[in-house]
Amino acid sequence: MSERAIILAPLGRDSQIALMMLNEAGFSGVITRDLSSLCSELVLGAGLLLIASEALLGGDLEHLMGLIEQQPAWSDLPIILLTYHGGPDQNPASRFSLKLGNVTFLERPFHPVTLISLVTTALRGRRRQYEARDRLIDLSQSELRLQNTLETLEQQVEERTAQLRHNEEVLRQSQKMEAVGQLTGGIAHDFNNMLTGIIGSLELLRRRLARGRTDDLDGLIDLGVTSANRAAGLTHRLLAFSRRQSLDSKPVEMNALVVSMGELLQRSIDESIQLDMQLDQRLWVAEADPNQLESALLNLVINARDAMPNGGRLVVKTRNEHLDATFTDAHVNLQPGDYVMLSVTDNGCGMPQSTITRAFDPFFTTKPIGQGTGLGLSMIYGFSKQSRGHVAISSEVSAGTTVSLYLPRFGGDVPLCSPVDAPHAPFAQNGETVLIVEDDPAVRVLVSTVLSDLGYAYVEAGDADSAVPILDSTQRIDLMISDVGLPGMNGRQLAEIGRQFRPELKVLFITGYAEHAAVRGGFLDPGMQMITKPFTFDLLTAKVREMIRI
Repeated sequence: MSERAIILAPLGRDSQIALMMLNEAGFSGVITRDLSSLCSELVLGAGLLLIASEALLGGDLEHLMGLIEQQPAWSDLPIILLTYHGGPDQNPASRFSLKLGNVTFLERPFHPVTLISLVTTALRGRRRQYEARDRLIDLSQSELRLQNTLETLEQQVEERTAQLRHNEEVLRQSQKMEAVGQLTGGIAHDFNNMLTGIIGSLELLRRRLARGRTDDLDGLIDLGVTSANRAAGLTHRLLAFSRRQSLDSKPVEMNALVVSMGELLQRSIDESIQLDMQLDQRLWVAEADPNQLESALLNLVINARDAMPNGGRLVVKTRNEHLDATFTDAHVNLQPGDYVMLSVTDNGCGMPQSTITRAFDPFFTTKPIGQGTGLGLSMIYGFSKQSRGHVAISSEVSAGTTVSLYLPRFGGDVPLCSPVDAPHAPFAQNGETVLIVEDDPAVRVLVSTVLSDLGYAYVEAGDADSAVPILDSTQRIDLMISDVGLPGMNGRQLAEIGRQFRPELKVLFITGYAEHAAVRGGFLDPGMQMITKPFTFDLLTAKVREMIRI
């Protein structure tokens, strides 16, 4: 009952056809004759509603709307609304979508694969809602058991416990507000500095152009771009800390990566610091995002340098480690198994335990104002957890610090390196056409303008619903560029539907933040790639050229 589909399509054979398709796919459903019987079935339980748009016209929707509005906090009932081709003019019932809530539109005649894909996605979300409900029930039952236990204690113990609980709540709230204040204050401080550089350079550009002055415009443009890139870097570090960055995990030869960074690391430290690399020659292949790993190593080396203002010895070490259950059970989401360890050790000032405890907090830093953001270690912490790994700090005041990063061992066959093709010219050839699906008008205009300047034809859509008819047409499309976080149907779902019409469709996803794209492995199929906002137009055009030419 909790996962069945309740179907209301009173005209024609849509309800019988839909139920047959669902049954063949292993889903259960029930057909209702009108809104009243649909509401009666809904009270008994449902995984989703499948409603024809015409069933909402002329009927009394008050009971249905009331049931939807009265859903408990954990529930967001999925509704698939069967519509006709032609947009709002042909589908007046679409105006009810905001009141209905979690609505997905499906145009008729619908393909079985499309229907089953939408139903599968809806039920997957519904199951997560049931899991949230069960967790709330468990929490409620645990609270009740605790309350019953406390009631059996003597009055004196009760009074004392209540007092301690009150004191603990006050302390916890104080710590929470301090953490929130530190986080928001750090973000505001850094972003305000960066926005000042961006807004100030644009204002100066406007004034000089208004006066006809064109000297030193490049310097002002560079200032604005530098500030914008710093802001982009800050958002990426925040996403890394919250484990919501888009990772491109792949096999990594960690020794080769460390050696390739040797010159950069040497330039990043003082001449008074000796850099010693102790690399295990029998090192396993790790699985990680190499770009994020390089950033993590550079951050650790810079932190070690700053801990040795009078010089010292800095050791970068790699080795194989097997972490057993005794170790991993003490850490959330860490599984026993083989790991590749990368550590950075200094013999500098070291840290007291109070500093170690807060070292991974965002914007926490012991450096003077202006000399550190406090995001380096928090970024490494988020990167390690999102990569299914671990990071640890050991330190002693006046003796030095070691930060160890554990990344999972790669379990497959290491692919052979293929020769690098010569870069293609970015200009379009033979009328190549790109479909741009982006809900932000500014991003859409910028992308279309850049591609147009290079000779590409383009077609635009502001959301997935507008893009589907284009995909299901004779329009030439060599590549689809789609934001992941579209309103309604997301970019990944749109790509699946697009490949039903065009099996060889190539897709370039662009994303600033998308929960389901946080780890690219499993998100991207062959013929799909992803770039992260904000991106340079050189990167965008290179990706477009590369994907079209494949």
